[in-house]
This record gives sequence, structure tokens and C-alpha cells, in this order.
Amino acid sequence: MKSNSITLLLLLLFTGITCKKTGADPQPTPNPVPVSFFAKGADVSWLTQMESGGIKFYSSGGTETECMQLLKSLGMNSIRLRVWVNPVNGWNNTVDVVAKATRAKNLGMKIMIDFHYSDSWADPGQQTKPAAWASQDAATLQTSVYNHTWNVMSTLKTNGITPDWVQVGNETNDGMLWPEGKASVNMANYAKFYMAGYNAVKAVSTSIKVMVHLSNGYDNALFRWNLDGLKANGAVWDVIGMSLYPSAANWSTLNSQCLANMNDMVTRYGSEIMISEVGMSWDQPAACNAFITDLISKIKSLSNNKGAGVFYWEPEAYNNWQGYTLGAFDNSGKPTAALNAFN
Repeated sequence: MKSNSITLLLLLLFTGITCKKTGADPQPTPNPVPVSFFAKGADVSWLTQMESGGIKFYSSGGTETECMQLLKSLGMNSIRLRVWVNPVNGWNNTVDVVAKATRAKNLGMKIMIDFHYSDSWADPGQQTKPAAWASQDAATLQTSVYNHTWNVMSTLKTNGITPDWVQVGNETNDGMLWPEGKASVNMANYAKFYMAGYNAVKAVSTSIKVMVHLSNGYDNALFRWNLDGLKANGAVWDVIGMSLYPSAANWSTLNSQCLANMNDMVTRYGSEIMISEVGMSWDQPAACNAFITDLISKIKSLSNNKGAGVFYWEPEAYNNWQGYTLGAFDNSGKPTAALNAFN
């Protein structure tokens, strides 16, 4: 019987058959349910312009460090970049945006693209049409929005970059491409222009999340009016973006109001929420840290993982760069404690 047992054992080994154990194997621990990605990022659209002027950036220990790498070391995982149509000096045009986006991609960071549909700043106080579009009627403006959006997105894709989020318009509280697309005058045109951009983004990649972006994230009446108007005119979106710029004195109040607005937006539209811009005076780092820490906690509290992330607007600006004082670097080019909130 011993020889027969040896023969059977050899047969089992060579045929790959295994004997079943009498006791059940312990079951492997299942992989945890993936947690939704939470963006912790910065808009650094000024970066190449600053670098061209010799501006340097330093770690808290004084080591000169490339800016995006420095922000990544502080806990940031995403970069936001604005796009202007035909800027006078070239900064924030398609070539400049691709260069910065490539750097972010090479660092493994996710990317948000912010279309202004202007040759310069677009915000609640100004939505000036690009000079090349100045005489166009509403129908032609739709085509221009689509073509510009598609061209930029296609160029990014050709360079191996598919952004994760795209804003169609920047702080479009009262629409875009004034006067034709001024929402308080012609909500239908605003919706048409927005959807031209939306459709262009989705034509390049359906995986990209498209965002409507308004300022004053604490202002529920503004968000309801704007988004209800878009929806009534056939517009759709994936994400609602908000800006929030409190002071050291009122950040707690505005955060609470913003949370109420975010919860209402989730209930009303079922949308994800992104805080696309935050900032506070650079010389109030402790208050800014508390503000951002609390805001991140609040947006993470939204139901069904609808809170998508928080972006600081141009934290690398320092020494009164372009007259901007709401960055998060000190006058020696080092990050302040405000950015510890992203760790």
C-alpha cells in the first residue's frame, strides 16, 4: 500500500490536482470599498509668468523647490488652470496651459481647466467677450464657444492630458459673454453658451466632469436663481463649483452658510460640489488654516460623497504679486501654515 500511496502522490503533483483540506481556508479580507477621490488643490495659473520674472519658491526649510512639487509635498493632489482666448501677453493661452498641465500630469496630479471665454479676467463684475468675437451674434457666439473649447481640450488630449474637471465659464453669477449672454437679461442665451462648452468637452471625453462655477458660495439665493434658470433652459452639469473668500473675522459664519447652500444644492440638483476657489490674507495664516480645515470637514460631510474637493486660488503669489494679497506664501517665498490644512 505504501508504493501505491507514493504513486498516487506523484500523480497528484504532476497533474496539478490538490487535496481538499477538511478544514475551510480562512477567507481573504475583501478589498475596502474605494473612497471617492477628494481633490485638495491649487490654481497656479500665474506660475509660468512668475517664473519668467525670476520668482523662486522655497520649502519651509529654505530649499528652493519647484512650485507644483512643493504644493504636492504639502498634501495637494490637483492643479487648476485658467484659459484665456487671445491674451495680449500670451499667458494663459493654449500653449501656456498645455505646458503647465504637462508639469502637473508628470507629478501625478489631477487637473481642472477653467475656461473664462475672454481675453482676460472673467468674474461677476466682467464677462467681456474676446476681441475676435466682439461683433458676433448669439448663434455665432455659440459656435465660437464650442470651437474654442474643443480646440483647447483636443490639444490637451493630443499631449496626453485628459483633465478630470472642466469649468465652462468662471464665476458666471450673471452669465457670460456680455451683453448677449447676461443671465439677468437673457437666461436662454447664457444656457446656450454654457451648453456649447459642455458639449465640446464631452465630445473630447465623456469621462470629464463639467462644472458650473459661481462666486459667493454662501449665497443660496444666487445659486438657486442661476442654476434654476440654466436648468429651465435645458442645461445640464456634473459639478457645481463655488468660490469663498472670507476674512479672518467672518470665516466661521460664511462656512456655515456655505454648508447650508451646499446641502441645498445636493438635495435640489443631486450634483457634486467643488469649492473651486478659496483665499484669505496671507498674513493671517492661523485663521486661514482654521478656515480651510473646517471647510474641508464640511464639504466631506455632504451626503453620498457629493463633496468633491477644495482648491486654493494662487497660493504661490507673494510679495504683493500683481497686487494680490490673498496667497499663502510669505514674503520670503515660503508656504505659510495656512497650507497645512491640506495635509
